[in-house]
Amino acid sequence: MISRRIVLSLAAGLAASCLLGACGSSDDSGTAGAAAPVAPATSAPATSAPAATGSSAGSGSGQPGTTAGVTAVAAQGIGSIVTDDQGLTLYRYDKDEPNPSKWTCSGACTKTWIPVIVQDSVQTTGVDKSLLGTVHRNGRTQLTLSGWPLYRYVGDTAAGQVNGQGKDGAWYAVTPSGQKSAATG
Repeated sequence: MISRRIVLSLAAGLAASCLLGACGSSDDSGTAGAAAPVAPATSAPATSAPAATGSSAGSGSGQPGTTAGVTAVAAQGIGSIVTDDQGLTLYRYDKDEPNPSKWTCSGACTKTWIPVIVQDSVQTTGVDKSLLGTVHRNGRTQLTLSGWPLYRYVGDTAAGQVNGQGKDGAWYAVTPSGQKSAATG
């Protein structure tokens, strides 16, 4: 009788461990191939107060990465653009909408164009903090600039690269004012 209780107890513990492990391994791939949901913008702008440690998730992972800062930099051939706290170029998508902020890149699109996620406040250098905001995205908060949701390009593997510039005639490095940069990169 006691050994039966032990076996049942161990089985219940094992099942609970498996369920808890599954909860922590979500990869947001459940929306692949689904119609893109449209999320309303939040009214609160991102702040420029010091941020808690945030880092850019591996740009090749397809997972939304976080950033704690944005910086305006000069890029050869395309002028002033915005980068994240790792120096990676930030992009906007012509099919998204700035007012109100709406993202349309979802599913497989986010494997190539990684949404820029913020958790706390965002440091700014050369970017007017009043132009920053956020939009809700699948339980996360995506950074916006002048209302445009921001992304990283998986093909940019080092700081300063602008390999996504002009891709598909719809993706452009974003300027400090939220405009798309010149397409001559």
